[in-house]
Amino acid sequence: MTQQKKQDGWNPYLAGALVGLLATASVWVTTERLGRSSFLGASTTFVRAAGFIERSISPQRVQDNTYYQQTGLAFDWQFMVVAGIFIGALIASLTDKSCKLESVPPMWQARFGSSIARRAVFAVLGGMVAMVGARMADGCPSGHGLSGVMQLSVSGLTAMAMFFAPAILAAHFIYNRKGAL
Repeated sequence: MTQQKKQDGWNPYLAGALVGLLATASVWVTTERLGRSSFLGASTTFVRAAGFIERSISPQRVQDNTYYQQTGLAFDWQFMVVAGIFIGALIASLTDKSCKLESVPPMWQARFGSSIARRAVFAVLGGMVAMVGARMADGCPSGHGLSGVMQLSVSGLTAMAMFFAPAILAAHFIYNRKGAL
């Protein structure tokens, strides 16, 4: 008889209920209190942060950039969402005692070795691909998926399926094939 391993971490039902309450609160605050027509999507925050940094180096280039003229460079509610994601994840991992610093995650190390530089290169490349995709889609997949699935919209459910299918294939290709990467 096999013994089941005890699962650490948050109860998934509690976590799901809390996400639902948080999403409902964020919709109310951003649409009713802040007067916005849309309520999720923080990918522009990173672009604005890059523009904010670039402005200190080349102010004229930023001033001439059409995108920054349309969106501005202010740290607004979207920046607070991104900061909140980091802070919330930190609090969650501290409260369930799963917080640990790892330069190379065990799954990556088992498949590709312990090179911190290699892991960093692929993490940066993956982030770049994700950011380009987010800019091309005019918003981030998680924001579209979260808001669309919360509303049970066909486009949101379809988008989530389209996000997950390639991700599952990529994970299978990366972690289950010999000699990948």
